[in-house]
Amino acid sequence: MTTTTPREIDPGALLAIDAMLSGHIAAGELAGAAFLVAQHGKVLHRATLGLKDIAGGEPLAEDTIYRIYSMTKPVTAAAMMILFERGLWAMDDPIARHLPEFADLRGPDGGLPSHPPTLLQLMTHTAGFGYGIGPGPHDPTDTAYIKAGIWEADGLADFARRLAAVPLAYQPGATWRYSLSMDLQGAIIERLTGQTLADFMRETLFEPLGMVDTGFHLPEEKLPRLATLYHRYGTPTLAVLTMPGFVRDPAVAPRIASGGGGLYSTLDDYARFAQMLLNGGELGGVRILTRESVALMTTNHLPERILTAGVEAGFQRIAPGRGYAFNGAVFTDPAAAGRPVGPGTYQWDGASGVWFWIDPRNDVLFVGMIQRMLQEGMPRLQDLTQDLVAAAMDRG
Repeated sequence: MTTTTPREIDPGALLAIDAMLSGHIAAGELAGAAFLVAQHGKVLHRATLGLKDIAGGEPLAEDTIYRIYSMTKPVTAAAMMILFERGLWAMDDPIARHLPEFADLRGPDGGLPSHPPTLLQLMTHTAGFGYGIGPGPHDPTDTAYIKAGIWEADGLADFARRLAAVPLAYQPGATWRYSLSMDLQGAIIERLTGQTLADFMRETLFEPLGMVDTGFHLPEEKLPRLATLYHRYGTPTLAVLTMPGFVRDPAVAPRIASGGGGLYSTLDDYARFAQMLLNGGELGGVRILTRESVALMTTNHLPERILTAGVEAGFQRIAPGRGYAFNGAVFTDPAAAGRPVGPGTYQWDGASGVWFWIDPRNDVLFVGMIQRMLQEGMPRLQDLTQDLVAAAMDRG
């Protein structure tokens, strides 16, 4: 997918990333961190630093498993694109074409919406939904989701049914709001295929790509490899996160396979997924998607008025030069965005601090894994590592 001569990375300069992350570990900001950088399909540098579990003193390992939360979203986009290639949905399809329970969906004022939300809007957080977990307890949409028991649903079909009974948060297409749209995509995948989301992802993505440690729950023999998850919400030092709803039993298959945030994975597994995207849909001779589908998935689909208005979701921003593709952000104009990456760079992160990007201009991918829940004031590791990779390119 490289479009011009890439800037070459000096692998030795990437040791600066080790030093930066080690400093944050020593300062008590992180328990541990693992990352890898690849260019032209070759891993140039990787490191595994710090601890998997603080109390036991166990170090992170190369095969440590992490909760990746919202880094599930790009995987769900790829699953949707597989079905797009099969001709099973189109971007202008109303959601109700595939989930008829949404035929009577109500707008934010209780009347009919300005138009039925489409699959394109569902893929770009512009369909009119909230999340049910924020921005706060007084948000009327989130309150309605909680009252409807959206997240207590018995499977994705019940999830969709409960969601369809709640009015939209805003008129479709009016703005961008971080939402449960990717979970609703999971319901559509199940409806279109007759398979569970977990089975479909395993058969079409994980097994073909050799992602042997990725899934919605862990078999017993893999449980010891799971990194302990920490937070610093109101605590001076890292504490184990036990928040119900955010930390579920990894040994039990969830009632709702969350296409928005439910996967467990490893550094190497996710790097294989990222490399497939960077290669234009192929890895190791196995084609998952066409180049055209990957291009569609990683191209901005937001109108200029939304970019100009700007909006934030955690550490991610939508703003001039920073658009939104399918289930992930994309840099349309890195100079305008103030970031040292190539145009077309596609990225996202997860609530547990994990992050990744692919840079097609420079044929680079980066995957980083930590186990600390994001909060304002903690190190912005995606920005920091992008700066250091760019510095390594300048020396290359």
